[in-house]
Amino acid sequence: MIRPRLLAAAAVSALAALALAGCVAKTDAAASGALTVTSTDSSCEVSAATATSGTLSFDVTNSGSDVSEFYLLADDGLRIVGEVENVAPGASRTLTVLAQPGDYYTLCKPGMVGEGVGKAAFSVTGDKVAATGDDAEQKQKAVDLYAAFVKDQVEQLVPAVDAFVAAYESGDDEAARAQFPTTRAFYERIEPVAESLGDLDPRIDYREVDAVAEGLDWTGFHRIEKDLWVPAQDALNADGETPAWKGWQPSTPAVRATYGDKLVADVAELNSYVHSDDFTKALDAQGIGGISNGAIALLDEVATGKISGEEDWWSGTDLYDFAANVEGSKMAFSLVQDFATASGDRGATLVTKIQKGYEDLDAALAEYGSLENGFVNYSQLTDADKRDLTDLINALAEPLSQLTSTILE
Repeated sequence: MIRPRLLAAAAVSALAALALAGCVAKTDAAASGALTVTSTDSSCEVSAATATSGTLSFDVTNSGSDVSEFYLLADDGLRIVGEVENVAPGASRTLTVLAQPGDYYTLCKPGMVGEGVGKAAFSVTGDKVAATGDDAEQKQKAVDLYAAFVKDQVEQLVPAVDAFVAAYESGDDEAARAQFPTTRAFYERIEPVAESLGDLDPRIDYREVDAVAEGLDWTGFHRIEKDLWVPAQDALNADGETPAWKGWQPSTPAVRATYGDKLVADVAELNSYVHSDDFTKALDAQGIGGISNGAIALLDEVATGKISGEEDWWSGTDLYDFAANVEGSKMAFSLVQDFATASGDRGATLVTKIQKGYEDLDAALAEYGSLENGFVNYSQLTDADKRDLTDLINALAEPLSQLTSTILE
């Protein structure tokens, strides 16, 4: 956890890859040569899989039974570079983007939850084109794309938590243990948003030692974690002093239902918040500096919790959280790096150092696994392994700490 909580941001995409030119009503779109998208409850049909660089319009029609969204994703399939949301059944909206050459994916999300349907490759050929709009306009577009990324991560978190809790409450501990680290990844990429919301992050993600220290009821992921990885009778809590069984016992089915249902409700509250006007206003108030600070804050998550192994004390799944935090931090950087480069030679040098830092950290993490294929248990890392990772984090944190001041100069 970040202590104290910060309103900061993860990130979504490099502006050089794709600039969002607007999300407008269909009748107002630059309709010449527009691509058509048909969203149904189970498919996402795009009229072409390739286009030439420049201003593209995607005319999205919802032929399904539920409200839908359409996304244009970067080549990693994670970063959002353009999206149109709240397309009602029978309605149409248009996404207009300035598309640079490269590889992308298209995706629809009926119901505005889950991982979406009809994910397909989409490529842009031709020459690089210049982005339009003044500096303030481009920065606002970056904030808007970050908002889209946060919504997408929480929308995927909702059904993941539903499935995880269902396994936990039914006593299928093997399935719940397998889902625990992958479900948390959605949360870890955008955790600073939840940490800005009073007691929402404590309810969802506090460790036992934090809840006890602040006199709070201990609920959320880590309370469930302790049920799924029952500690040995002589084990100590993360504070290294308190016996793990002091004031605690494995939950009965009824108690599991209480903890599970509360986690579902708290995540639903988070989902409601990120789709509210309050969330939009909060991001607008933070501006581009908030996104930059988010890159730093998420790396702090790694340095203050994950590297010590205290976050997932019972499961040893800390490397999953570690990797998700780094992904969020790296995406935040990718969103603002063009502004740093444009600030002059100092900014360009800083960008090069930060890119190298992420590459080195990614390579080191890859030695222990991946989010897709799984990581080794954190207990398998030696003290030397942890020192090496700490050195890489510190090497990245130093130039990253200068990022916000550089882009705001």
